Amino acid sequence: MSQFIDDDREMPRFRVNRKAMVDPDVFAKERDEIFDQVWLYLGHETELKKPNDFKTRNVAGRPMIFGRDAKGAIQVWLNSCPHRGAMICREPAGNARFMTCFYHGWSFSSSGQLVAVPGDTSYGPEFERPGLATPARVDSYAGFVFISFNPDVEPLVDYLAGATDFIDLIADQSEQGMQIVDGTHEYSVKANWKLLVENSVDGYHAVSTHQRYFEMVMASGVELDGAKMGQSVALDLGNGHTVIAGGPDTGGIFGRPLSEAGTAEKKARFDAFRDKYGDAWVDRMSGSRNMVIFPNLVIIDLVMGVVVRKIDPVSPDYMEVTAWELVPPEEGAELKRQRLDNFLTFWGPGGLASPDDVEALETCQRSFASHRELPWSDVSRGMAGEQHPSGSEELQMRTWWRRWNEFMTGEVLPPEEHLAPAAMYTAPRPSLPAQQPTA
Repeated sequence: MSQFIDDDREMPRFRVNRKAMVDPDVFAKERDEIFDQVWLYLGHETELKKPNDFKTRNVAGRPMIFGRDAKGAIQVWLNSCPHRGAMICREPAGNARFMTCFYHGWSFSSSGQLVAVPGDTSYGPEFERPGLATPARVDSYAGFVFISFNPDVEPLVDYLAGATDFIDLIADQSEQGMQIVDGTHEYSVKANWKLLVENSVDGYHAVSTHQRYFEMVMASGVELDGAKMGQSVALDLGNGHTVIAGGPDTGGIFGRPLSEAGTAEKKARFDAFRDKYGDAWVDRMSGSRNMVIFPNLVIIDLVMGVVVRKIDPVSPDYMEVTAWELVPPEEGAELKRQRLDNFLTFWGPGGLASPDDVEALETCQRSFASHRELPWSDVSRGMAGEQHPSGSEELQMRTWWRRWNEFMTGEVLPPEEHLAPAAMYTAPRPSLPAQQPTA
């Protein structure tokens, strides 16, 4: 048993020491041993629609600039002037051919080159004119752009492992390419970041925690299908990535009802995909999926909306959350409206679900003050027996925690052994060109 994880296969029992949620030394070590070593999500390429567009955001505590140069190529820089360190760009988004540091006036092109220095003759003829610094590695998969501060990190596609399958299930929902809608959710939670990772793939809490939302949905005319709601499995995707995957046609059961025309359009869209991808893959596309890409990227596709959520640790008891909505641009107005409605009413920080989660996580964090008296949280659900765990059990959390433990302690805990899940959850993508890096 490590100092953080009690992974007892004979009991069976899996527990996490609550010290991992409160200890500043643990938090600092996470930054060094996890966030400085792996691939981290930066943004989606469709956020940048035109040449010279840019966004600013933080990754692993570092201010970053995410942009396109004058030729439209993706560029990523540390948002720090090489002169004296002031932030080059202080706006959240915009379009600019040049960016000028307000401190001493050094100017940089949209490709990161230093193009103007006030009084540069004072530096002498050997002045090297440093450009903006870039992270060690930048790569993308199906429009999702990742960076790493580790020059020796494995190739992105290898790091993503089985998560590529579930990214493909989302990317294949549009012939034109899935696109991020303008606007974000930005909010903070007074709790340890790992609690939201757990919560994002926790199928056990939904009915008890989100009762208000389900009452609203039923009041709007939806008959919730208990059998479909329970039709899901938890999957270990490798490298700490994990997912709750729903069965066919489970993707839209949580949203408010569509009109007959909207329902017909939705069916027609999926029927059209069957000619290209075959029934087995499209059946998987029509299902739901809650996925965590280790360590802090969450992608939730309930077909009623695809939410991309980035969790940024700030301190042991505080995190910042940014969420975007990903849509197929060719969808009709009603289907788009339903997606955005769910993005607000379910996922929004002022909606009917996210505030419930925030309250739950913040009460957990406050109660962790008693971690010396109550040191362990139990994550054992679904560990017993040969049957493959369902999405309402906790294999997905244990998968993530074992990878976390490996980075933090060097101890490798073997994956669990269960019967294979039903084939409908793992049917392979047909032999089509794989998603290509685009950054």
